[in-house]
Amino acid sequence: MGVRVSTGAFDPGAETNAFLAAGNGAGAAVTFTGVVRSKPDAPITALTLECYPDLAINQLTAIVAAATERFGLLAATVIHRYGTLGPGEPIVQVMTLSPHRDAAFKGAEFLMDYLKTDAPFWKQETGPTGTHWVEAKAEDDVAKARWE
Repeated sequence: MGVRVSTGAFDPGAETNAFLAAGNGAGAAVTFTGVVRSKPDAPITALTLECYPDLAINQLTAIVAAATERFGLLAATVIHRYGTLGPGEPIVQVMTLSPHRDAAFKGAEFLMDYLKTDAPFWKQETGPTGTHWVEAKAEDDVAKARWE
């Protein structure tokens, strides 16, 4: 189990390779990497994430522990950045290992659904029209509700 919250960039491929190397005989691995999105109809030049790192680490550790127990994961890791990032930069990576694919997929989905709703990160987008806070999305709450 691992949680890392940092302003530093990470290499998704290297992170995945290191995670897989410690596989302990797992039959399935799922990796999700989220990147900063800039849409053609709503371009951004930067995404700034604010957080209290200690609080974020504590909450993410609890979420990872819950996923590990609930889905019988052999390992799970969450890497999340904060600070100012540009379009296309990796912002989050979730990795799960389990004996079978169903648990690995569900564990990764569970983690992402909770990250989108409960992780203490606040997002601010900067683009041609200025800077604004990113509001929570109802569809993220609906996705999380399926796990309750």
